[in-house]
Amino acid sequence: MDERLKHLKTILDEKVRLYNQPYFIKDDPICIPHMFSKKHDIEISGLFAAVLAWGNRTTIINNCRRLMQWMDDAPHEFVVQHEASDLKPFIHFVHRTFNATDLLYFLSFLQFHYRQHSTLEDALVPERRYREENTEAALIHFHNYFFSLEHPARTRKHMATPARKSACKRMNMFLRWMVRKDAVGVDFGLWKKIKPRQLVCPLDVHVARVAHRLGLLPDHKANWNNALLLTEQLKQMNPDDPAVYDYALFGMGMAERW
Repeated sequence: MDERLKHLKTILDEKVRLYNQPYFIKDDPICIPHMFSKKHDIEISGLFAAVLAWGNRTTIINNCRRLMQWMDDAPHEFVVQHEASDLKPFIHFVHRTFNATDLLYFLSFLQFHYRQHSTLEDALVPERRYREENTEAALIHFHNYFFSLEHPARTRKHMATPARKSACKRMNMFLRWMVRKDAVGVDFGLWKKIKPRQLVCPLDVHVARVAHRLGLLPDHKANWNNALLLTEQLKQMNPDDPAVYDYALFGMGMAERW
């Protein structure tokens, strides 16, 4: 590691200690899966919280809580057992461009999956172990599997894939929640097939802007190539857990307005 990265590591490690704390949970979409203790409930609520995580964070959290209430605060039981008549409350749901058509397909897919599998992790990694360098193959597999059922064409824009060069920020954030685990307890660490070292750092325009200003990216474009490039830079600082620096970069971009 060169001197520049050593200096940046000192800064970013300090920011991780600042933002990777329990107080971070209540104002972040991750508070939604933290409402639950059952693995399946955490997976399902976490997926919705991640997918809807764009825009005002208070609105995101309120809309996600409303979804959980409509599922009787038991999302796994609802997903597996619901019938058509149970879906009436959902038909007026809107979060930005995500509407009832998209929501009903998500519920349909989740019911299909959980009636055959015990965990959503199997939707990304059907094998017993994930052997790839990063999560690109897992995300592409999930996207293809997610849309293997008859689906509305419009819903495709709500599930990103590296195959289209998307940064896949929200899905990489969801994977961070499910895979990372440390003593602080913000992330859950429920999934074991994918290892923290294989995670790609979530990249949006805020994180890309901070990373560019720090010299970690050549520009501030939020795309898949930059997500991989940023992650490789972060691996030089922490090869076993590069995505931990999402806390630092996100915090610097949002709370500190870098």
